[in-house]
Amino acid sequence: MTEEQPGGEAPKQPVKRGGGDPATRGRTTIADDVVEKIAGLAARDVVGVHAMGSGLSRTLGAVRDRVPGGGRASSATRGVNAEVGEVQTALDLEIVVDYGFAIVEVAREVRENVIAAVERMTSLEVVEVNIAVSDVKLPDEDDEDEAAEPRIQ
Repeated sequence: MTEEQPGGEAPKQPVKRGGGDPATRGRTTIADDVVEKIAGLAARDVVGVHAMGSGLSRTLGAVRDRVPGGGRASSATRGVNAEVGEVQTALDLEIVVDYGFAIVEVAREVRENVIAAVERMTSLEVVEVNIAVSDVKLPDEDDEDEAAEPRIQ
């Protein structure tokens, strides 16, 4: 026996459309650039990381950043390369470490921070994070990025 609504009509049952959980009805793809940005920002958050990328890539990137439409290599992705699959990703990072920091410890912290950020934000499994330390920033060295800046006198 069904309850009747005012006016003598039976209550309407919600109509289910499609099948299964709505979250499984489609595919989500994540671009390499997205993972590279997340990884680059996470790596820069680690104390002891002075910069990302080699000296040449940082200099070229600084020039490219000033040119409108200068290309893909933004400062957020400089020094980061990601290979993204459907459920996994692998990352290669190139960093410059500040003088006085234990390189192995900085690399460990970068790896942990990058893995945590990428897995949390993308749900991709990070299978490896390879880190190449391309330079050590000495306290008395000028930054190449700063040297590329036009000086106002």
